[in-house]
Amino acid sequence: MTPMPELSIEADDALVVVDVQHDFLPGGALAVAEGERIFAPINALLPRFPRVYATRDWHPPDHSSFTQHGGPWPVHCVAGSHGAALDQRLCLSQTARIVEKGVDRKTDGYSGFAATDLAADLRAHGVRRIFVCGLATDYCVKATALDAKAEEFGVVVLADASAAVNLRPTDEDSALEELRRAGVRIANSTELLGQIAMLAAAGAHLEPNEAFDRAVEI
Repeated sequence: MTPMPELSIEADDALVVVDVQHDFLPGGALAVAEGERIFAPINALLPRFPRVYATRDWHPPDHSSFTQHGGPWPVHCVAGSHGAALDQRLCLSQTARIVEKGVDRKTDGYSGFAATDLAADLRAHGVRRIFVCGLATDYCVKATALDAKAEEFGVVVLADASAAVNLRPTDEDSALEELRRAGVRIANSTELLGQIAMLAAAGAHLEPNEAFDRAVEI
């Protein structure tokens, strides 16, 4: 088997952070049990990317995914509610682009590309590859990555910066395998951060941002 090439962050890459909202975190209406483990890797990556997007479910009160309207899920992420807000532990800069999805009551809103302008905005800014992370691996992260692949972007899913609902214990593994079969690369944030750290060690006189710039140039 041919080894995968080393990962580095390029000037035409973007980070897409999926649905890090109160309702999907422990204590929320539709909590991912291990959701809080994603903050450290995501926050370490955020300042490294030239462009960052954060998606959020932004549902109307009568959204079709809610159980009382025939859907599979409890009420969650109703537009303007506390549960729909991005968690304050996510260290987004003011330049991050917020993408609202699931706005129409009839769309499930799993994918950041479904009925949004995400694909158009990525292309308008010359993005060719996206790194996807967030909540949840087996639903919205997977759907966003598969749609990105269908839109002909390069796609990397960061497994350690994502967490799964795992209605069944094998759901996360099954989702990652489905993504691999679709041609999506599965990686960990440490592969990217390690590359930056190696460059910084090789040129200890460089400031961290300069080390990142050098990584982008490779």
